[in-house]
Amino acid sequence: MRLTRSAGCSTSFIQTTASLGLFAALLIVIGVRTLVGEEAFAAWGWRIPFIVSIALLAVSLWIRMQLEESPVFQKMKDEGKTSKAPLTEAFGQWSNLKVVLIALFGAVVGQGVVFYTSQFYALFFLEKNLRVDGPTTNILIAIALLIATPAFIFFGWLSDKIGRKWIILTGCALAALTYMPLFHALSKAANPALYAAQANSPVTVVANPDECSVQFDPVGKNKFDSSSCDIAKSYLAKAGISYTNVIAPAGTVAQINIGGATIPVVNPAVVSGPEKAAAIKTFGTEVKTALTAVGYPEKADPAQINKPMVIAILVLLVLYVTMVYGPIAALLVELFPTRIRYTSMSLPYHIGNGWFGGFLPTAAFAMVAATGDIYYGLWYPILACAVTAVVGLVFLPETFRRSLHG
Repeated sequence: MRLTRSAGCSTSFIQTTASLGLFAALLIVIGVRTLVGEEAFAAWGWRIPFIVSIALLAVSLWIRMQLEESPVFQKMKDEGKTSKAPLTEAFGQWSNLKVVLIALFGAVVGQGVVFYTSQFYALFFLEKNLRVDGPTTNILIAIALLIATPAFIFFGWLSDKIGRKWIILTGCALAALTYMPLFHALSKAANPALYAAQANSPVTVVANPDECSVQFDPVGKNKFDSSSCDIAKSYLAKAGISYTNVIAPAGTVAQINIGGATIPVVNPAVVSGPEKAAAIKTFGTEVKTALTAVGYPEKADPAQINKPMVIAILVLLVLYVTMVYGPIAALLVELFPTRIRYTSMSLPYHIGNGWFGGFLPTAAFAMVAATGDIYYGLWYPILACAVTAVVGLVFLPETFRRSLHG
């Protein structure tokens, strides 16, 4: 009975396509921005990459239609041995459901948040929090992806030698231990003026916490302008400004303290409609002026960006992705019996990536807005990776010597 001695290396080539897809997307965005200019790109040019993707969608559908069943599964179909009720068998029997849950919390949750944090959240953090201009951010991320992507194949190959479990769990553990210092170092390297201003001229928000909502907005429709507290925190969080919360008694209109300046926030109870919108805009201008006066830069100075250091940090972050994502396909395939393999592995993979990973930016923003710490959102992936490392260490079996014929 043949063992899956090269499954890790073979499937790791497939895993590279996720990061290569992001790399290709960044190249297209960089090219469009260069061709049409930043002003036109912001106005209408951003639609061009989406239009181009229609052609890629057609190609992907064609590729999918050419795929055939694996020889093992095809043999089971020919012999009539496939499951008649795969959903019931996969999730209705504790012996299988237990493996599904172990796969979810002992492998895929950590893999999902590392994938999103190290690539997408790092891009968001550079551009929105650290105010590095879009083209530079795209180029830095693209360079890091180009350098680190071959490691998918290396860790896939290595998982055939020493096992999948330990590589994935090591990647999760390293991410949990180093995300916080790495993002601090990224801030210092990408925008040293902002890093210094936050240390030397801290910002405080004085507000009644009962008037502050949790700014969790998965669909991006909420403006968070129903209370003075929400207006203050939403503005600062979107601007990437760290702040300290100071509790005020009920009925107090929120205010922001920046250096020696105190700026009252718009009170939605006394203004509404266009008048409120105009007042919020004026408030934003006042905050921006006060921040500039104490040294907060409007955007990162390209001459001050330590690009080699930024790239080195981004490469390390992507290497974590290659550790957890390179061997994951082989691990999931080997965890489940052939008759219910596709059904069983789909649930942990899509929940781990789509829910735990996909909600990371939104959840992280809500955490930042609530606490005022631009790094606080990192606790989401840190805790998720820690849970995966512990659950995987205790419950996740090693699979690299298992047969695919089961």
